Formats: sequence, C-alpha cells, structure tokens
Amino acid sequence: MSCCQLDELDFISTNKVAQSYQKGQQIFQEGSSAIGLYCVNQGKIKITKTSGDGKEQITRLVKAGDMLGFQSVVAETKYTTSAVALDDCVVCFIPRSDFFRVWQANTQFSTSLMQMMAKALGAAEVQMLHLAYKPVRERLAEALLLLVHTFGEKDNTAPFSMAISREDLASLVGTAKETAIRLLSEFKDAGIIATRGSQLTVLDINRLSQIAALYD
Repeated sequence: MSCCQLDELDFISTNKVAQSYQKGQQIFQEGSSAIGLYCVNQGKIKITKTSGDGKEQITRLVKAGDMLGFQSVVAETKYTTSAVALDDCVVCFIPRSDFFRVWQANTQFSTSLMQMMAKALGAAEVQMLHLAYKPVRERLAEALLLLVHTFGEKDNTAPFSMAISREDLASLVGTAKETAIRLLSEFKDAGIIATRGSQLTVLDINRLSQIAALYD
C-alpha cells in the first residue's frame, strides 16, 4: 500500500475490517466467492490447494505484510486456494469494491500488484517443477529453508525455530507424513535440525542449502 495516496490510504483504512483468527482457523475457502482482499497484520498463514484425491498441498507461506486473495479478486473468479492460520493471526479485510476503486484510480498501485502476482506465479511454477523432479530429501531441505526465509528474523543470529505440524510439513514437501518424519529424524541425527514436539529448530542452514541444491 506504500504507493497509495494519503486520501486512498484513509479510504482503505476507514473501510477495512480487522479480524482475528486462531491457529487452524480458515480465513477463506477454495471455491468460495472472492469477496475481497486480505492483508496480514500479524501471524503466519498457509495457502493450500486440494488435489483430486482430496490431499492438501501447501502452495505458499504467508507472513505479516503479505496480501491474500488478490489474484482471484483481480481475475474476478472464485478463490482458487484456501488460507488457514498456522498460529494466532490478525488479518485486515478490504471489500472487493473498495479495492477496485483504488485499483482503477492509481496506476502505480495496480502496477505494483501486477508485479506481485507475477512474482507469486513464478514462485509457484518453481515449486511445481521441484515437486516433479527433486527427490523427497532435497525437497524437505528446501521446505525448511523456505520456512527460514519466510518467517525468520533477518537480523537475528539465533537459530531459526517455529512450531509446525508434521502434516503441514509433509503437505509443503508433497510427501507422506511418515516419510517427512523419517527424513526429519535423519536430519536430526546429522545435527542439521533439532526437534521438541512440534517445535523445529534449524541448526545448520548451510548444510540444508547444500542438500537442497543437489539437483539444481
């Protein structure tokens, strides 16, 4: 929203609705009408898509400052994915009509969002390519790096740590939960990560990077 004028920011601020979501709560559902845009104020969110056999695939991870649903809103289609809170979140909702008012009036704003959509599409294409040809071990290393780069504090020298279920990790990697657990155990034995319940800590990011890049 940094490219919006002050009156546009005031308009959005006045009409947006801040909503709180608990861990595991759905923000919007795949196939439902795209009634507006969501801006993440705080918290971690997963974007998921359901395959034909009913399996969940995590296609994107979202953090504070990111927007949700903009592709479906702009394309005027139903939401093509679901958004679910990974922890307690605060998300601002901007009605579709208010979004389009600013979109049509501010070329810089609309161009910025188009660039964002192109970047998101490119990232999704890379992820699909890796799911198609990378072995599971390398995909798991890449998924752990994605967690670090998405949710880690850039200026924090402490090891990255967060709570994530093994089901979510498996959905991010595109494998069975049992396979994800087995490979996590191997990484733990190698001193690359540490685990305590659902809490996962990355101890050796360089080793993870080496594993993830084996088939690049």
